[in-house]
Amino acid sequence: MLIENYSLKRHNTFGLDIRASFFASPDNEEKLIKLLRMSVSQSKQPLIIGSGSNILFTGDFEGLVIKPEIKDITLVKETNDCIYLRAGAGVVWDDFVSYCVNRGWGGVENLSGIPGTVGASPVQNIGAYGSEVKDCIENVEYLDLESLKKVTLSGKDCGFGYRDSVFKNRLKSKTVIMHVTFILSKYPILNIGYADLSEFFRYRVCKSVNDVREAVVEIRNKKLPDPAVIGNAGSFFKNPVVDIKKAEELKKLYPTLKTFPAGEGLSKLPAAWLIDQCGYKGKRSGNAGVHSNQPLVLLAYEGARAEEILNLANEIINTVREKFGVEISPEVNIC
Repeated sequence: MLIENYSLKRHNTFGLDIRASFFASPDNEEKLIKLLRMSVSQSKQPLIIGSGSNILFTGDFEGLVIKPEIKDITLVKETNDCIYLRAGAGVVWDDFVSYCVNRGWGGVENLSGIPGTVGASPVQNIGAYGSEVKDCIENVEYLDLESLKKVTLSGKDCGFGYRDSVFKNRLKSKTVIMHVTFILSKYPILNIGYADLSEFFRYRVCKSVNDVREAVVEIRNKKLPDPAVIGNAGSFFKNPVVDIKKAEELKKLYPTLKTFPAGEGLSKLPAAWLIDQCGYKGKRSGNAGVHSNQPLVLLAYEGARAEEILNLANEIINTVREKFGVEISPEVNIC
């Protein structure tokens, strides 16, 4: 069912009141294909969204916005050690994590509390607290927007990288993800080596994936603002990757800077630290601001316009470049 002149305020976590010419939320593959056929016949490229937790709309969308609501979860295969679970693109990501954790299946517990949907998880290769979703994706099923044929892409062929995948590059705007199949462990090895988790469990015993999930949720709730209270899209910026020589030069100048391996000859720098050193933590500019606890998060106060958020983001990018000679870039999709 197509809805005309539809407000997307509830479908972007910045809470910006922008509108789409047409909106639809098909709950099965047949309805989705029918919508796409109509879109192709009219030579209009639809915009596919999940929960809108990683998007900044710069204005009204003149076209069709599709929010797939395919929400089935199916056990497709089981071995002595593993569970293969197929989930629809419209399943809320944290509901999926809860589903797995409640059954004692490991692999996604460190990704608890991340907003968004299952369908968006491989696009961004979501990651947190020492885990990335790529490590448990068996395959991704999508519709090719040009041929409207169904394609299954194995996890190893998804081109996963840091906050990156083939869906953000070669296949960007060319697919609609319908299902993702995950490999989960029946006998999980608990991953609590990440600094925040290690500190959390310093004087506590971690016995299960549920313990890990509860810790992650508690840590996230202390650090990150609730979009239902104040508009935001979580981390607005990605951690920059630089060559090791540049990282070593910066560490000599700034001894408190922490660096992390990012592949041969490369180091990853914490964007939050860079932004904080530039004095932006807690800063407000008009109706846009930077979170007082987590400088990666940009806030949309009541009445905020996309222009204000973009201006603040660009100001931060320019200041970090001038101070450190490092380029940071948005993690959020800007439409």
